[in-house]
Amino acid sequence: MEGLIVSVLNGLCYGLLLFMLSAGLTLVFSMMGIINFAHASFYMLGAYLAYAVGGALARASMPAGAAFWTALFLAPVLAGLGGAAVERFALRRLRPRGHVAELLFTFALAYVIVELVQLVWGRSAVPYRMPAALAEPLLVLGGQAFAAYRLVIAAVAGTMLAALWWGLKRTRIGLVVQAAIAHPDMAQALGHDVPRVFMLVFAAGCLLAALAGAIGGSVFVTDPGMAQALGPIVFVVTVVGGLGSLAGAFVASLLIGLVQTLAVGAHLSLAGVAGWLGARPEAVAALAAWPLSRIAPVLPYLLMVAVLVWRPRGLMGARET
Repeated sequence: MEGLIVSVLNGLCYGLLLFMLSAGLTLVFSMMGIINFAHASFYMLGAYLAYAVGGALARASMPAGAAFWTALFLAPVLAGLGGAAVERFALRRLRPRGHVAELLFTFALAYVIVELVQLVWGRSAVPYRMPAALAEPLLVLGGQAFAAYRLVIAAVAGTMLAALWWGLKRTRIGLVVQAAIAHPDMAQALGHDVPRVFMLVFAAGCLLAALAGAIGGSVFVTDPGMAQALGPIVFVVTVVGGLGSLAGAFVASLLIGLVQTLAVGAHLSLAGVAGWLGARPEAVAALAAWPLSRIAPVLPYLLMVAVLVWRPRGLMGARET
């Protein structure tokens, strides 16, 4: 039971990290209708920028803790500025040609960012880590540790969720953004700069992805393959939650985080699952040597298939997929 509690906490924190990454993609799609295939590349870019900024500040005699937190703020801002430039000088020109042209451009942009990262930082992983104090375990139950940095992930994700909700629902800027998306011609006639609104929305989506990278890269591994490793899961989260639904992305992120973490930590074989489902004895015997953790990476995709069969719009989606 104690090990289960730590596994659930770890799963929730991993789910919150997935939400930080998927929120930007959901925001851009819900307000601009763009499926940004380069979104995971901005996640990777955020990790590398945080590593570079933190290293430069540390070399300038700034304490390691202060350098990390400063880089955690500056790296997403830099990535957001890059996203604003992408929208202003590329996507804005492609918008009259339809969403297919935008999708193909972001697909190519993802590879361009990966190649640029490899040219600057190389193909090997870089030593980007959180301060040692955050790696200390806060809780140890059943031989499993719950590290302090997982509270950082939870705190940043919670703050981001609250800021998104408040910004979109309780501020004038949020009302202008929603008006520009729902009725762009009317918003333009009322004097609002709709192209600038689109640029800010896309920049915000890239900033959120980079924020997830700046935290996730310090927890896991910062290398050129991190975008490819986590990118497909982001689209799974978006589809399961429902395209365009931030609430759905939040629920799907927590669900997938818990499913994967519990599957990895569970000391069960597929035989036990098959027996619980009422499979034949010969099938149960054949699966006895297969641990449940072996199929943990596949579980999110199986969940996506099940959700699409049961509810094509996703759990809380407002758009048809």
